[in-house]
Amino acid sequence: MKGLHRSLALCLGLLTAVPAWGQDAAVSVKVDQPGPVLAPEIQGQFAEHLGRLIYEGIWVGEKSSIPNIRGYRKDVIEALKAIRVPLIRWPGGCFADEYHWRDGIGPRNKRPVGVNTNWGGVPETNEFGTHEFMEYSELVGAKTYVNGNIGTGSAREMADWVEYLTSPSNSTLAQTRRANGRDKPWTLDWFAIGNETWGCGGNMRPEYYTDQLRQIRTFIKPAPGQPTKIIASGGNSDDLKWTDVVMAGSANMIDAISLHHYALPSFGRATRGTWKDKGSATEFGESDWFALMVTATQMDDLLTRHSAVMDKHDPKKKVALVVDEWGNWFDPTPGTNPGFLEQQNTLRDAVTAAVNLNIFHKHADRVRMANIAQMVNVLQALILTDGPKMLRTPTYHVFDMYKDFQGATQFPVTVTAPKYSYAERSLPAISASAARAKDGSILVALTNIDPNTAVTTAITLDGATASTVSGRILTAPAMNSHNSFSAPETVKPAPFAGAGLNGTTLSVSLPAKSVVVLVVR
Repeated sequence: MKGLHRSLALCLGLLTAVPAWGQDAAVSVKVDQPGPVLAPEIQGQFAEHLGRLIYEGIWVGEKSSIPNIRGYRKDVIEALKAIRVPLIRWPGGCFADEYHWRDGIGPRNKRPVGVNTNWGGVPETNEFGTHEFMEYSELVGAKTYVNGNIGTGSAREMADWVEYLTSPSNSTLAQTRRANGRDKPWTLDWFAIGNETWGCGGNMRPEYYTDQLRQIRTFIKPAPGQPTKIIASGGNSDDLKWTDVVMAGSANMIDAISLHHYALPSFGRATRGTWKDKGSATEFGESDWFALMVTATQMDDLLTRHSAVMDKHDPKKKVALVVDEWGNWFDPTPGTNPGFLEQQNTLRDAVTAAVNLNIFHKHADRVRMANIAQMVNVLQALILTDGPKMLRTPTYHVFDMYKDFQGATQFPVTVTAPKYSYAERSLPAISASAARAKDGSILVALTNIDPNTAVTTAITLDGATASTVSGRILTAPAMNSHNSFSAPETVKPAPFAGAGLNGTTLSVSLPAKSVVVLVVR
């Protein structure tokens, strides 16, 4: 049987050599124990004024030769709509705490020009501002997440911004919005009071930030009927004290607290933890592959520990944990402005994206939003552009494969898997999640992080009935396989023929370094 699956994979062009077959894995899906609904916002995006994300990535202006809809590049809109982007976070990131929203409203040719001191020291024209972001979100069909400025702003500035966005009244701010071209209020879904206030957002102590948060929250008053949820600036990675202090002081005043965690292969080197020599996005060996898997899979432990801290102050889980910055961070692409954080995107990134989405699904009782960093041309981008050219990265294809998990009902999953070992360390080779989609089908996502060894996996669907299984696979010949503008479809999903169904048990031949999403009906 294994030989048959190897032949099928070769015929499909999914592998270039016969894989080494390792131990079997077992995955138990408790269909009879449905869990929480997976918030669509778990697949949220992040659009900061950074590098070529806003300017060229999504905004080219009405006079551009690049096809556009009122200045927004058309190809990127279509690509984002195709994966049902549920939410976009803007304007930052570190940029948010130096952004003054009034600079980005009114006639574009009269807006002040500033300097983006966080990202490359380049001019910020403010050509893309509040109206542009809100209109862009409507074009994409995404909910809105606006990050307020606590670092160089004020309670008054944030309160005015929320009123400008949401008020249906005849106040001066609402009339100003109308004069600038928007009659009806927008829907503001999420609003954050600061970003990384422990660092670029002000180098605050958690006690000081909590006092600031309590004061400012008092004056943030979305118009009646708005769904606006308020997010507190959370801790960095494993800073549990920050979460504890903020939750203790403000859990009754907020709807969510954030968490940021980036995966770096340098954490497996002598320069561990220094953010220096993070490694190449494309030129790497198995040492860097394994180190990245270690730091990416740490997300599970971080969510477990932060959730436990939150449970002390919020046992009913009313406050969400939002991972509004996550992803892989490598050295910038050689020859680019290092402040633009441009990097290529390989099969390795796709594998870690799938692993993280599976982890978010596991913690869906707390995690109700996540925002990969970032949407276009920056860090672990879903889309890359080069003037009029555009391509979808391997990470984009993972979000495409997972899009039916949005709004699905999570099932508990237990995984018994062989170890993927390297240099005397090991990780479970298989990551998985499962849910019932809105159309009633059962979705099962599987990722094999082992770049060398395929795994035969038995999946039991406890409490289900099933008659058919289909699916898609994302894999490639090399760990660093990627899409380029000369070869934009090197890594893309293909139909998966390696799954068989016998009653309520699936037998899956999972190739090395692969992501598979199955649909069981």
